[in-house]
Parts: sequence; structure tokens; C-alpha cells
Amino acid sequence: MESASQDINLNSPNKGLLADSMTDVPVESATAARPPACEGLTPAEEEELRTELAKVEEEIGTLRQVLAAKERHCGELKRKLGLTPFDGLKQNLSKSWHDVQVSNAYMKTSEKLGEWNEKVTQSDFYKKTQETLSQAGQKTSAALSNVGSAISRKFGDMRNSATFKSFEDRVGTIKSRVVGSRENSTDGLHSPTSVGDKPPQDNAPF
Repeated sequence: MESASQDINLNSPNKGLLADSMTDVPVESATAARPPACEGLTPAEEEELRTELAKVEEEIGTLRQVLAAKERHCGELKRKLGLTPFDGLKQNLSKSWHDVQVSNAYMKTSEKLGEWNEKVTQSDFYKKTQETLSQAGQKTSAALSNVGSAISRKFGDMRNSATFKSFEDRVGTIKSRVVGSRENSTDGLHSPTSVGDKPPQDNAPF
């Protein structure tokens, strides 16, 4: 017990030294941290799969670098051609719409809508509705035509009435008086005896 306390004492010449009875702690290597392989694989198969995985990951990295270089080159070409991002968006939308139109889902949907349209237009309910609307339109047109004819006939009868003719005569008389008064006032302004004109002088000898 005294030897152990002497080794632990900081003033002891044997400080920092471990007792012979203490054992070394084992240190695991980095290879021991590798996750366990799936059950049913031999060590050779596991090593082969890991090698293939590393190769595929390397190819993916290479392809990403190539894709980035291609995208930069594509951007430079578009800039030289004067193409804007809006042009690219419009082109992408047109291509996407074309892809949708040629897709099987779109074609099947178009065929189904065509079949429904044909069934609806050939149904008795659609035909009756169309006939009803057509008859209603014809009746409306006939009613409007009759109203117009009645208004025209009423206006003609009113013009031929004695009251309307008497009114026209009065309007004509008033118009004649107004025109005549204007002509008289105009003649008075140009008359030689108007105000401001000097009377003719008598040049007879004395």
C-alpha cells in the first residue's frame, strides 16, 4: 500500500510511471469501424461489391464535372446568340406541352372526351334542349320583328293624323316668320337711308 502511494506522490522520483500490475488498453484500428456486411455475403463478395461501389461513385463525380462544364458552355452559346432566360423558359414550356400531347395519358383522355362529347350530342336530352333553344330564338326574333312593325305602323298613323299635320303647319308658319324677319332686318342694315348715312345734297343752282 505504501509503494502505491509513493508512486502516486508528485514528489516521488518515480512519478508518471505506471505500476507493473496495470494492463495496456487495446486501441481498435480504423478498419474495425467498417459496418458489418449483409448476412449471406462472403468476405470476397463483400469486397467485390465495395470495389464496384467506389467505382460507381467515382464515375458519378466525373459525370457531374462533365455536366457542369457542358452547362457553362451552353450558357456561353446562349449569351452569344442573344437568347434570354425567358426564351429558354418558353422553349421548355413548348417542349413540355408537346411531350404532354404525345403522351399516352393525354391521348387516352382526348379519346375519352371525344367519346363523351359524341354521346352527349347524340342523346335525346341534348337534341330536345337544342330544339327548345332554337324555337325560343325564333319566337324572340318574331316578337321583336312584330314590335318593330307595330312601332313603325303607329308612327305612320300618327304622322297622318290631323293633330300632327296641324302641328307641322304651325312649325312651318313659325319658321317662315323667323326667316322673313331675318331677311327684313338684313335689308334694313344695307338700306341707303339707314342711320349714319348722309342725305343726298341738292346741287341745284340758286
